[in-house]
Amino acid sequence: MSPLHLSFYSAFILSSLGLAFHRTHLVSALLCLESMMLSMYIALSTWPIENQTPSLTLTPMVMLAFSACEAGTGLAMLVASTRTHGSDHLHNLNLLQC
Repeated sequence: MSPLHLSFYSAFILSSLGLAFHRTHLVSALLCLESMMLSMYIALSTWPIENQTPSLTLTPMVMLAFSACEAGTGLAMLVASTRTHGSDHLHNLNLLQC
């Protein structure tokens, strides 16, 4: 395994562990999701270069578009939950009270 692959895998694993264990604020969960998407985008961007296949060069751009949609939706949820509940703590959000 090259050091480049190790850095992609470790960035993805660290961000998923951050999402799993540090779920106190919605902002921290969104940042962990964005770092997961960033590591996957960089990995998908370098993969066609390493394999010299031009057919997969559009895949990172599609994933980047989905990542932008995910970030916009997450920020909209953050603003809506902050307006209705007063903070972005995840323990204040309860589906049974909605």
